Amino acid sequence: MLEKLYALEDLEYKKLVSKLTPNISMDSIIGVRIPETRKLAKESVNTKEAELFLNNLPHKYYDENILHGSLLSEIKDYDKCIEYIDKFLPYIDNWAVCDTLLPKVFKKNTDKLIEKINIWIKDKHIYTVRFAISMLMRLYLDDNYDKKYLNMVSKVKTDEYYLKMMVAWYFATALAKRWDDAVYYLENNKLDTWIHNKTITKACESFRITDEQKEYLRKLKR
Repeated sequence: MLEKLYALEDLEYKKLVSKLTPNISMDSIIGVRIPETRKLAKESVNTKEAELFLNNLPHKYYDENILHGSLLSEIKDYDKCIEYIDKFLPYIDNWAVCDTLLPKVFKKNTDKLIEKINIWIKDKHIYTVRFAISMLMRLYLDDNYDKKYLNMVSKVKTDEYYLKMMVAWYFATALAKRWDDAVYYLENNKLDTWIHNKTITKACESFRITDEQKEYLRKLKR
């Protein structure tokens, strides 16, 4: 699998990835564009080669971790997918790998998945918690919504930049989809000051928030 990744190496993209993920070394980046990685994952999923790769943790390269997440996103068996994800989450060391992990099978298993999210969101590893919040944002603000999930995310306390950004992103998205419930957390100062203000900034950049709502949000800045 590593040879296949090197065959897709793009040095200009490598420089871009390095700028976007400053917390990882450029030496650990090959430079494979995401569409190419996803294509490789679709071609390789359920092969013996992929199984060996998924069980060979930790990986050396950022691109291997992106491929790992892309392979997990293609697995159709929910229990198998969860088993692999629990093994992989502790090794995620940047926001990009975390945010590209979105198993398709999760959409059909939200009732079971929420039990895992309740565990992940209390983990000590920042990217496990970020992944939990990402799942709540992507899968539980529409048909599977419950306002208690807003409370779950509001209770995440951290000084980690990439986790604070995820909380702000979640609440900005919630403002677009569940305004009445989400704005309560800003009106009543339920969020850390930095997250509070970042949520407002991100919401005001959204096309899904009305001009009137944006004007109101700006008045809530702390």
